[in-house]
Amino acid sequence: MLTLAAFLVTLGVLVVVHELGHYSVARACGVKILRFSVGFGRTLVKLTRGADPTEWVIGVIPLGGYVRMLDERDPECGVIPPADLPRAFNRQPLASRTAIVLAGPVANLLLAIAVYAGLNLVGIAELRPLLDAPPAGSPAAHAGVQVGDLVTAVDGAAVRSWTDLRWRILEHSLDGQPLSLRLETTDGTTRDAELGANPQQDVDGDFFLRLGILPHPGRTVIGAATAGGAAEQAGLRAGDRIVSVDGVAVRYAREVAERVRAAPGQVLHLRLRRNGQDVDVAVAPQTVLDENHAPIGRIGVDFRETVLVRYGPVDSVRLAVGKTWDTATFSVRMLGRMLAGKASWRNLSGPVTIADYAGQSARIGWAAYFGFLALVSISLGVLNLLPVPMLDGGHLLYYAVELLKGSPPSDRVVAIGQRIGVAVLTLLTALALFNDVTRLIP
Repeated sequence: MLTLAAFLVTLGVLVVVHELGHYSVARACGVKILRFSVGFGRTLVKLTRGADPTEWVIGVIPLGGYVRMLDERDPECGVIPPADLPRAFNRQPLASRTAIVLAGPVANLLLAIAVYAGLNLVGIAELRPLLDAPPAGSPAAHAGVQVGDLVTAVDGAAVRSWTDLRWRILEHSLDGQPLSLRLETTDGTTRDAELGANPQQDVDGDFFLRLGILPHPGRTVIGAATAGGAAEQAGLRAGDRIVSVDGVAVRYAREVAERVRAAPGQVLHLRLRRNGQDVDVAVAPQTVLDENHAPIGRIGVDFRETVLVRYGPVDSVRLAVGKTWDTATFSVRMLGRMLAGKASWRNLSGPVTIADYAGQSARIGWAAYFGFLALVSISLGVLNLLPVPMLDGGHLLYYAVELLKGSPPSDRVVAIGQRIGVAVLTLLTALALFNDVTRLIP
């Protein structure tokens, strides 16, 4: 239910913002708006409001929306009164029509900038870029990466968090260039690790596992105990270090987590180091269901070593614009590599994967969910700018032709373009759904 709710909220916000972009600029250009719809298909809710009546509609299929404007080419507009003809979309100057079409994708990009700027300003507690021991034979292992190494830069670009690290690696891997990590080792020395170029086409899934870049398993020092959780009820406190579980010594938080997950409802005997003294406590992990609906144990403690990433107002906006631009260009470059056969089409995701990630990010917390919302908003904006008929970018392509030849493309050309656009979108949708389904199959 949380996944479904997060997915519907994500779609609702992104569709409303996108269509509001079209709507606002169309109204500013004097175009008459007949309908503003969120969703397609059978109407669930319809309200008519305003001195210049506009239907506000919610459709049964939430995968999109539209703004219907007065247009002589639209048969659903019927016979248009002569007094309304100057307000028809098709009679607007080329610049106005271009601005109206462009406003939807731009609205999605502006939403992403606003979200990223807000997150930068508020500050986010993110994982430090500490590394685990890489798998044998991986590029990181060959480069000599050790457990506990702290990454401070990727190819000279500073990183402050695990999110920064992943993004920098993805950017450089897409270029196929050798990857250089600046590491601060556990003994305080600094050195560079050269990982070489990325020969893989797939930067999704277990890409970082193949590369050997894995998050540190974490120290066993408790950062916080969840109010009302099993750990708090058993008397565990922030600052306690777990030394052993049922008499078995543990070095890393991951070992504790594995023991707890495997013991739902059972009693575990923990030895803690508290203020230099050993303390023994018994705790019974609460039983919860994981993503596969299997019972696991949870005691409600946070071992993560985090760093608060926060910026001032000016830097927050500047970095938000930069991140939105980088993400948008990354998406375009990735699509180009897929078309050229240099990247796998498995990287294309559909609504099932989006819903899954929406639910996962919502479970992590509000900051993760808003970051996911911004990412999908950028993807939606970029997708709609592609020069494919049926999308906003297809209309912009027609307007570019009109600008060059002095008149709009012929009806025959537009009709052929519509068929091509439907075919391309159908193929992409089918491929995305296929990828979604294969990701669900172990």
